[in-house]
Amino acid sequence: MKIFEVSTTDFLEDKRLINNALADMAAQFNMSNDFQFGEPSSRFGWTFFKLWVKPNLQNAINQKFDDMIRRYKGSPDEKFTFFIADYFQSKGCKTKLKLIDV
Repeated sequence: MKIFEVSTTDFLEDKRLINNALADMAAQFNMSNDFQFGEPSSRFGWTFFKLWVKPNLQNAINQKFDDMIRRYKGSPDEKFTFFIADYFQSKGCKTKLKLIDV
């Protein structure tokens, strides 16, 4: 299971956009929402929360978008993180994403 720390200055909007983006992605694979959000905490104008992506969804994303993910530099975990961060940005999110656990 991938666990990301998401940083945002617009928590409600970015959480909504991330939820919609991942729900749409999960629907492509005929999955229920194989992700969940942690409780937010705010500091210095930023809100931080955890995002869990379950292995089934992660594996499906890796398989479908393998050619795109491979183009990123770094370890497989870093490549997946960069891909998801770029995917969120393409959906309008203004977030920073950090992998905190594998």
